[in-house]
Amino acid sequence: MMKALFVSAGLLISGAAVAQLFPATNYPHDYFRNPLDVPIKLAANFGELRPNHYHMGLDIRTMQRENLPVHAAADGYVSRVEIEPAGFGQAIYIRHPNGYTTVYGHLNQFFPALAAYISEQQYKQQSWQVDLELPAGLFPVKKGDLIAYSGNTGGSQGPHLHFEIRRTAGDVNQNPLLFGLPVPDNTPPSIVRLAWYDRAEDSYEGKAHLLPVHKIGVPGHTAAGDALARYALTPDLLTVSAKRITFALSAFDTQSGSSNPNGIFQAVLYEDEQPVIGFQLNNISYDNTRNINAHIDYALRAMGGPFVQRLFLMPGYPAPTIYASPAGQPTTGVLDLGDGKVHRLRVEVKDTYGNTSLLEYQVKYDPSLSAAAGAPVTPPGKLFYPGMVDGIDTTGCSFFLGEKSLYDSVWLSATQVGLPGSGHSLSGGVSATYAIGAPWVPLLEPVLVRLSLLHDNRPNDALAVSGPTAINDHIVMVCTNGSQRDVQRVEWHDGWASARFRGFGNFQLVEDTIAPVITPLQPMEGAHLGLAPRIAFSVKDNLSGIRHFRAELDGAWLCFTNDKNLAYIYKFDSHCLPGRHTLTVTAEDVAGNKVFREYHFTR
Repeated sequence: MMKALFVSAGLLISGAAVAQLFPATNYPHDYFRNPLDVPIKLAANFGELRPNHYHMGLDIRTMQRENLPVHAAADGYVSRVEIEPAGFGQAIYIRHPNGYTTVYGHLNQFFPALAAYISEQQYKQQSWQVDLELPAGLFPVKKGDLIAYSGNTGGSQGPHLHFEIRRTAGDVNQNPLLFGLPVPDNTPPSIVRLAWYDRAEDSYEGKAHLLPVHKIGVPGHTAAGDALARYALTPDLLTVSAKRITFALSAFDTQSGSSNPNGIFQAVLYEDEQPVIGFQLNNISYDNTRNINAHIDYALRAMGGPFVQRLFLMPGYPAPTIYASPAGQPTTGVLDLGDGKVHRLRVEVKDTYGNTSLLEYQVKYDPSLSAAAGAPVTPPGKLFYPGMVDGIDTTGCSFFLGEKSLYDSVWLSATQVGLPGSGHSLSGGVSATYAIGAPWVPLLEPVLVRLSLLHDNRPNDALAVSGPTAINDHIVMVCTNGSQRDVQRVEWHDGWASARFRGFGNFQLVEDTIAPVITPLQPMEGAHLGLAPRIAFSVKDNLSGIRHFRAELDGAWLCFTNDKNLAYIYKFDSHCLPGRHTLTVTAEDVAGNKVFREYHFTR
């Protein structure tokens, strides 16, 4: 009994402290309904960790089926429709009079009137991929109205509905589980591991000291009646070799009746019962979702390690951040252990329902461990830091970073690692290959890379140019990072080719003169397609990828879909009447190579 009273008192204290970090916000409950007719079971929640972004809504399971009816979550009007091969695929945005906008993604079909309007706009713009802003009076909806059917379009990897709630002003995503949606949850988050860092070390070259944690005791309840779990380290006292340290953790959350690991909502670090820093996954817009790379240990993850979420603020993390500290204290999360005393620490992890997990431990600085670690080694290159506008110039390569490119200080260099024909060169390489930076250093804003051509690897100095020529039109810049490849068109200036990239790696100029290949996925030339439901083409490119695709039927543009960039598909409709037809198909890759095909068929 006394232990239970102690737990309750402790949580009452921490609850008051957390309120100082994250002021309570009253979200409307019972305003938004479940957008489906089946109970909400989550495949992913808001804030779940993804490559280069947070998951910005709820992924609601559709029983592994497509074409479930999707309903308007509340009164409003269709304000936007988006169709793209990746991302949301086909999506509807509904603006509501209470200041919020709901988003419904990965849809298969829109309701008939909207579908007809979209088709009209696609033919008007001569583009299947559209992003349409709609006026308020065009498609009003009532709560519960059928707006679409669920699907698996875009970046989806299985049938489900992606559902978001955004604050309309500023287009800021809110955590939908704060709005009282019917998602039962009486399970506390699970804490998997703790990590600590020596703040004297480089954030990307330094070591993450990973510590396993284990659950102790039996599940209990907080003072408010929410589920409570406790965790501990073994041993309880953590001795470290650094005076100034920070922490991070791995954790996940589940809902009642589900073992699916989702993201956590909130974590707060306490030192001697006082809050130091915390983060809360709410109020995140697509403009700053990439800042997940400053929230996780990006280097650890990039090198095959687990996700860990920082309980400290990176120096270059731009406002607004997901972090908070008590008023009057710096939001850094750095703990000073230089007094050599034992400090009592606690990490408190919560979900949106108040279910809580606690990790309690002690930490102490031991100078003898610091002496044994030895002096730090200075990495090669030049030191760059957040806010710095600078670069590096070499004979055949240069790069430049803007003031918002880096989250923390890091040593960077540009090193030639190969010539055309070597192991580090791509087929068609017309420049040396340069390693710039390291792939485990994240970028917020792109790096500008400039490369020059090698003039001695082609007869008669054919590539010695000072501006665009016919051969330059087919030269692209390629960044490789393991099996990943990013290809960009280049701009020429004084014999230098330049392009921007969102990551570091190995860079090279490559001459691409091979046009894409168009392959019909059914007999086409001279075919009778009266019973066929569609026409489909596979369009592939050897290097740079497809930049442009166009199909014309008897000289008029014809709408082909391209979901997931897998195939170009036209489903027969009123734009192809019975009779003989000529279909022309044109494809162009990023390097500017074009291919043209003409087919004759009878419908």
